[in-house]
Amino acid sequence: MAVAIRRRSSAPTAPSYTLEDVRALSEAHNEPDWLRTARESAWELYEDLPMPTLQDEEWRRTDYSRIRWDEADKLVQANGAKADVVPEANREPLVGEAEGGTMIFVDGGLVHYTFSEELKSQGIIFTDLRTAAIEHPELVRENMMMKAVKPTDGKFAALHAAMWTHGVFLHVPRNRAIEQPFHVVMYNTRPGATMGHVLAVIEENAQALMQVEYASASAEQQSVYIGATELLVGEAANFRYVAIQDWNRNTYEFSHQRARVGKNATLDWINGTMGSQLTKAYLEMELDGYGCNARMSAFFFADKDQHFDLDTQQNHNAPLTTSDLLFKGAAKDVARTVWQGMIKSLPQMQKIDGFQACRNLVLSEDARMDGIPGLEIEADDVICSHAATFGTLEEEPIFYLMSRGISRPEAELMVIEGFFDELLDRIPFERVRERLMQSIEAKILS
Repeated sequence: MAVAIRRRSSAPTAPSYTLEDVRALSEAHNEPDWLRTARESAWELYEDLPMPTLQDEEWRRTDYSRIRWDEADKLVQANGAKADVVPEANREPLVGEAEGGTMIFVDGGLVHYTFSEELKSQGIIFTDLRTAAIEHPELVRENMMMKAVKPTDGKFAALHAAMWTHGVFLHVPRNRAIEQPFHVVMYNTRPGATMGHVLAVIEENAQALMQVEYASASAEQQSVYIGATELLVGEAANFRYVAIQDWNRNTYEFSHQRARVGKNATLDWINGTMGSQLTKAYLEMELDGYGCNARMSAFFFADKDQHFDLDTQQNHNAPLTTSDLLFKGAAKDVARTVWQGMIKSLPQMQKIDGFQACRNLVLSEDARMDGIPGLEIEADDVICSHAATFGTLEEEPIFYLMSRGISRPEAELMVIEGFFDELLDRIPFERVRERLMQSIEAKILS
């Protein structure tokens, strides 16, 4: 029997969407006119921008040409699946029964939603983005892709703005301190394309805590996730945000994530990247207000032939601002990771304190990890430093543990777990920390 072979040159090199797809998506959900117009404007920009290539500096270490766009760009349609298809560990409450609200999306459709009546009565908004665009148009319109992530940020940002499929909106009014966490799960059971959006607006002197999880069931066909995250932290506000990604091994992620931090505000942002075949993520903190403080922590572990490219930016746009970035990652087998970081200070932004470090643990001879820190300082009274370190498992602690009767595999596992402990301890939920450590152990032992 003859086997048809598709020549590489004949495969599509970009998604096959059209303006009609954008309009159909908007009409299917009866979106307001302003949102339809915003989508179409973003589409015009998308069409004008070229697809990234290896000749672009930001992309020269990440080749995504293995995507079969004719397979991966088919928009996933919710098919009536219920929340129980999501693994129990992801559905588990973060802190017993005391969550402020929960949202679970399956294949882009909202299948489970709870929200504390007490918090609702205080004026807090926690709802899916489509509902928010209809019920709170003024809040969504003035904030969504207007202040943080913008369609002009790149080809995939423009595509997301034109065709986002689902999302979550959290709005905490001024002077409201919310102790109960908000929990969001985005889970896919079917291959294809989804484009999720997270928009959190924490107003002046407010406080909140939120965790978002991304995961998918195993599939032989390819998928693509084109996402955006926007965190707007107002003056003197305090926001802790945790995002954990564990897509299946046939998913390609392209995401833009940006926070804006106001005067005397505090942001504690924690990221975990464990899944996907390839991830290209932009993670940026804009320190806009005098005296604000922002911390970004991240852990990542790539195995087999996974490829993670994490591009971070710490922009000091006001004096007396502090940023602290710590990434820790590991790679084994033939995996590849890239971290590119930049601390930037505008002119006259004096007395800033910026730090960034990426610690890399190389667990096999064929794995490759790149760390590229950078500084762009245009002020003269600053404290800024950066570091990237690379190492393998040291024999001394392993020998010490083995001398106490522990087997070598167990000793190596303990050393690697110790490497990640510092970052996992920053996650405020014990059960989540335990689950992530189990995922790390599974990668080590596989």
